[in-house]
Amino acid sequence: MTTFNSVWDAIEDTPEQAENMKIRSHLMRSIEDRIRAKGWNQQEAAKRFRVTQPRVSDLMRGKIDKFTIDTLVNMVVAAGLHVQIGVVDLEAA
Repeated sequence: MTTFNSVWDAIEDTPEQAENMKIRSHLMRSIEDRIRAKGWNQQEAAKRFRVTQPRVSDLMRGKIDKFTIDTLVNMVVAAGLHVQIGVVDLEAA
C-alpha cells in the first residue's frame, strides 16, 4: 500500500504539480477564512479584491483550477493578509 503526505501527492502526475496545488489550496483556504472571519458577503469581498462576485463564488466553492498563484497572492494581500514562504531541503530531511 502506498501512502502519501498529501492528497495532492496522490492525485497529481508530478511532484511539481502537487506542490503547486498545495500552495494554491493553502492560499484559497486563507482567503476563505478571512472572508468568513470578517463577515464579508461575496459582493463585499469582490470589491475588496477587485474581482467579480462570480470569481469570489468560484473561490468559495473551491474551484482551484480557476486560480493561479499570482491571482491568489493578490487576493491575499487585498484581504489584508501577508504571505510567508519557506523552502525545505527534502534531501537533508
